[in-house]
Amino acid sequence: GHAMSHASETPNRQRPLVAAIVGTVVIMAYALFAAVQILVLNPLAAVPGASLRDIYAHVAEAGESMGVLVVLASLAVGPGIAIALLVAVWSGPATSVRRVALQYLALVALGALGYFWASFGPGMALADSYFISGGDHSQWATPLYVASGLALVGSLLYGIATSPRRRSGGIPRATLS
Repeated sequence: GHAMSHASETPNRQRPLVAAIVGTVVIMAYALFAAVQILVLNPLAAVPGASLRDIYAHVAEAGESMGVLVVLASLAVGPGIAIALLVAVWSGPATSVRRVALQYLALVALGALGYFWASFGPGMALADSYFISGGDHSQWATPLYVASGLALVGSLLYGIATSPRRRSGGIPRATLS
């Protein structure tokens, strides 16, 4: 019955909202850092000694494009989803901190795929223009992949540790009847 529910299960509007705000800030920072890595840090590392302006000009002369708008549009997907989740937590029915945290951790984990997708075109443009590898030349991609890896592991561990089944002793109540 209702009287038996724990205090932790009563809907709290504030904690999920704080989690959603923090999650949205993290996703936006991740996307911004990914954009700087793809459009600034990696080209500079790929062509040592050249200015960013020279690199972009050389890529354009070679008939290639760094695809700035495509990169920014691709990297805007994560923040767009984060903002949608924030609006849903803000205006929708009460939800748990657990659900909100797991959704944002999943978004950070998926950030690695978004980064790879967004960096592919510029990487190929650099490769074709300078006859180099299309992979990451800057080490600054590593923190993005590490953050996504930690978010993936964290979401799995947090999901298991906070699962309702585990809290009730591992035996689903239905089997006790």
